[in-house]
Amino acid sequence: MGGVAMISLQTAAPHHHQLRRRRRLSAAYCTTAKARPESGVVKEAEGRDWELKVAVRAVQMACSLCQRVQEELLQNQRLKVDKDDLSPVTVADWAVQATISYILTETFGPQTTQIMAEEDETALTNQTSSSLLNSVVSFVNQTLNSAPQFGLKPPKTPLKPSQILQLIQNCNSTGGPKGRFWVLDPVDGTLGFIRGDQYAVALALIENGEVILGVLGCPNYPMKKEWLNYHQKYYRLMSRLAPPQPDSWHKGCVLFAKKGGGKAWMQPLTGQTGGQEGSRRIRVSDVSDPALATFCEPVEKANSSHSFTAGLVHSVGVKKQPLRVYSMVKYAAIARGDAEIFMKFARSGYKEKIWDHAAGVVIIQEAGGVVTDARGRSLDFSKGLFLEGLDRGVIACSGLLLHERIIGAVDASWDSSNL
Repeated sequence: MGGVAMISLQTAAPHHHQLRRRRRLSAAYCTTAKARPESGVVKEAEGRDWELKVAVRAVQMACSLCQRVQEELLQNQRLKVDKDDLSPVTVADWAVQATISYILTETFGPQTTQIMAEEDETALTNQTSSSLLNSVVSFVNQTLNSAPQFGLKPPKTPLKPSQILQLIQNCNSTGGPKGRFWVLDPVDGTLGFIRGDQYAVALALIENGEVILGVLGCPNYPMKKEWLNYHQKYYRLMSRLAPPQPDSWHKGCVLFAKKGGGKAWMQPLTGQTGGQEGSRRIRVSDVSDPALATFCEPVEKANSSHSFTAGLVHSVGVKKQPLRVYSMVKYAAIARGDAEIFMKFARSGYKEKIWDHAAGVVIIQEAGGVVTDARGRSLDFSKGLFLEGLDRGVIACSGLLLHERIIGAVDASWDSSNL
């Protein structure tokens, strides 16, 4: 959604302040509008349905690629390097970006397909990176060769290294308030990926600054909430000792939604063709009592202030221990009803990138939840790479009442936070 205009608070009485905040939050919460009868709207809806199906198929393929890379990575760290900012990047990051770039471009045409994505090809073009590039090429071609299993067309011949580098390079959209572009985080939560834990493949489509569809692939997010209490290494061990049935929803899922549909869906990682067949509709939790609520936050302290969020949840009455999860799996947990609150308050100087939030925001909204900044304003995806104008942090909740209480607690304690 586009940003909701701020209302001046200088002359408002306290009860007006609360009323206006409620109206602003309600605007962010109620995202489903009645469809208009014009034929153009019908055609637009049909187009979005097709785009969503292709996006789901692309993410399903990307997740299968990531699973193969992660298994090798846990035994062979040569599939990982560090970027200039010391953040890790793996063969999966580049291979997923090239794979999804190929699928979107081939399906919708190169002239109309603009993609913003996290990685560039520079590190793969060094003379010392030939083995990394060869691994990327191999994983991309293996994945694209399986495209018919996902209802997509494979290349007629295997892609060459130069073609794959070009596919990565083509993901160079700078976004903005006009036009349409895809936004991709090929492996969100790379540290979790490297450690054999949670990560996500996140793909969204933005039109005129608004997220109109989103897909989250969560290969290690178990279908049963109970498995979240166990580390993924233990889960993999148990799965090998007692392999689950092929048709069971034991591990891994893809969540997806389109704006205005009023529904969000989840399907297992089984190589399905990306339709709603075999999918389950998901809804946020109906828990409104903070004492019964579960809240999520990033694992790494560098990404968010654990001490500040701990104080916030204590002040509103949350009793449970936090669910610390890598990546946008936190958004998936809210949308699925496995948790009720997600907060992220980055340290001073850090700017949130849109690919870390776009897909998750629309999925939570269509599942019945609410996502805003700490002022209660919708996140603004119209300013390019970053969430410009973000007020303090990001707050996602399963319902409006919990959301209001969290925002009130932020206002009451922010001046002493040192953030």
